[in-house]
Amino acid sequence: MLNIKKILLPVDFPNTSLEVVHQAATLAHHFHSEIVMLHVVTAQSHAAGVPEDGSEFAAWDVLAEITKRAQKNLDQSLGPELDGLAIRSALVKGDPAHAIVQMAEEKNADLIMMPSHGFTFNQFLLGSVTAKVLDGSECPVWTSAHVEGSPVQEFAIRNVLCAVDFGPRSDNAVSWAARMAAELGARLTLAHVTAGVELWGPGGTYVSAKWKEALVSDASRHLAVLQQELDIKADVFIGSGDASKMLDEAARQTKADLLVTVCYPYGGNLRIHGYATICAVPTPVLSV
Repeated sequence: MLNIKKILLPVDFPNTSLEVVHQAATLAHHFHSEIVMLHVVTAQSHAAGVPEDGSEFAAWDVLAEITKRAQKNLDQSLGPELDGLAIRSALVKGDPAHAIVQMAEEKNADLIMMPSHGFTFNQFLLGSVTAKVLDGSECPVWTSAHVEGSPVQEFAIRNVLCAVDFGPRSDNAVSWAARMAAELGARLTLAHVTAGVELWGPGGTYVSAKWKEALVSDASRHLAVLQQELDIKADVFIGSGDASKMLDEAARQTKADLLVTVCYPYGGNLRIHGYATICAVPTPVLSV
């Protein structure tokens, strides 16, 4: 059984990602989670109205301000979605990434939920704060779909995709994905990306059918064993070549609402493509 008691929700201000707030509210309602809404003060947020210091700073309510701005942006659903939830606000100063990681440790957060990139980053870049949090936190990190300016839509998880690289932490990722799917009644698909199967030859490249058959067969066996060991049932997607492109294709084919993957800073086929995958797939990514 998946138990998410506490969600750490870092929010930018004034450029809050309402999409992530909606997603956090959805999960919090289902799992009866407490949300810790954290804002790390910057020069930009001071310019937007966050007090500089003193009693006004201590009393400033980030949740109330975000709700007001959502209503101004014609997002009337946020207020009702947050009703009934246990939400605590925290306002701190310092380095944003360090503050987020430290707060997750202090509050024993089960999940960090944040945008994949900041307001000033384009859709081809992973925000530096998010990248540092992914590298520095042992807590699972949920990042929103990496699409600039996408409209906030009703959020539901009906299809869960899990990237499997057969590394030492694959079991943890599959376990998270399977429990999330079971808890929400969603369909689960395990995806593995093998090495490329193209060979150079006269006139260009060609696909080695024999090599591809061997790699796909081996991956199929490993996925079957993994399902048996973890006592789960899932659909299977196996692709070859560029990991992020293949996972993007898998997400679209399976109509995935969430991709679960392992976050490795360095090394390995899927591992080195972790950040590229977050930027490529059209869904939120849960890195564990």
